[in-house]
Amino acid sequence: MDIVPEITRRSITRLINDGKRADGRAFDERRDIFIEPNVIDKAEGSARVRLGDTQVIVGVKPTIGEPFGDTPNLGVLMTNCELLPMAAPGFEPGPPSPESIELARVVDRGIRESELVDLEKLCIEEGKKVWMLFIDLHVIDYDGNLFDASNLAVMAALMNTKLPVAEYIDDEVVLSEDETMDLPIRDRLALSTFVKIGNGLILDPSLEEEEILDARITIGVTEEGNHVCSMQKGGEAPLSRDEILDAVHMAFTTKDDLLSHLD
Repeated sequence: MDIVPEITRRSITRLINDGKRADGRAFDERRDIFIEPNVIDKAEGSARVRLGDTQVIVGVKPTIGEPFGDTPNLGVLMTNCELLPMAAPGFEPGPPSPESIELARVVDRGIRESELVDLEKLCIEEGKKVWMLFIDLHVIDYDGNLFDASNLAVMAALMNTKLPVAEYIDDEVVLSEDETMDLPIRDRLALSTFVKIGNGLILDPSLEEEEILDARITIGVTEEGNHVCSMQKGGEAPLSRDEILDAVHMAFTTKDDLLSHLD
């Protein structure tokens, strides 16, 4: 047994059971958030987000392709994630890890289920040509809660993405050389991650808190529709009905403050 993590576990758990956190935050308090848009010159949309000491960079690269057969009038979104080895000792080069796959899927699901992007307006010619958006997410510094930081970065990047105006003429797509359009955004998503440690349920876990969690739950709520659109459970311990409802309540009560950082 590694005695240092066990001592840390007991210390943090004792604090939380007493209604406190090691960094002095309240249970429903996030770390400082910093968002910088347009950080990649070669991308049509990009952003860097810092949540505490966690940092992620997102780039959006559009291309023209064919729609899926069952959604001939909808554009396509694809999210990829890379956990850079420089971000944390446990991140290694090579094929995508289970953690990077889960992160990409949670962020991608939130975008889709919140209907953040109006995919119908990404259709150039139904059944033939649509805009395809490749969202590349890179974690450059890991200090806990990648889900919320990544979601903010993806939203910030999508909100400043611009596409050339496209027309379908004589079976070809013609792109304007000097006229662009903003990506059609119709809602915003507040993604909130909570972890259960001891008897407490806390928002925005630091890495120190994440490493000793009993359970984790990530909840996505929409701004305009004001409904829960996604949820992801992690950790080995179960969560009670009341704990899940408490997390949902906190996600709603803190969403306006979270989304205000995108304004």
